[in-house]
Amino acid sequence: MSHDALTRAHPAPPSLPLPFPLTLTRGGLSGFPSPAQDYEGRTLDLNERLVKRASSTFFMTVTGDSMEALGIHAGDLLVVDSAIEPRPGHILVASVEGELVVKRYELLGNRPYLTSGNPSYRPIPAADLECQAWGVVRAVVHEYPV
Repeated sequence: MSHDALTRAHPAPPSLPLPFPLTLTRGGLSGFPSPAQDYEGRTLDLNERLVKRASSTFFMTVTGDSMEALGIHAGDLLVVDSAIEPRPGHILVASVEGELVVKRYELLGNRPYLTSGNPSYRPIPAADLECQAWGVVRAVVHEYPV
């Protein structure tokens, strides 16, 4: 069976705006010029950087440990685009039998599977279950405990 066994969720979940961009500035002048001076007045707009299609982008927080080996940890924020057509190798947010999961989409023996980065979890055969792709993960925001 082809990878078309994953159906797309509809309608798209609502998008949520990111906070106002952070402005990077330099305070105080003394001594040698700072390399940071080259960045003075520039801004980092996370919407511009991470959100390519605002109308199809949503955010969600991860629970569980199934994707840790792929750099996605419990508590991480995912930036997900529901307009991207899922392809093998993409990390997806999908509904499997009514439960939301974050898994990597793979073809194993030409059959579609949702796999995790943790060997404790078996691959999910997408063709044998009711699966809907909600979107492709575009970015992961990981915060360190401080």
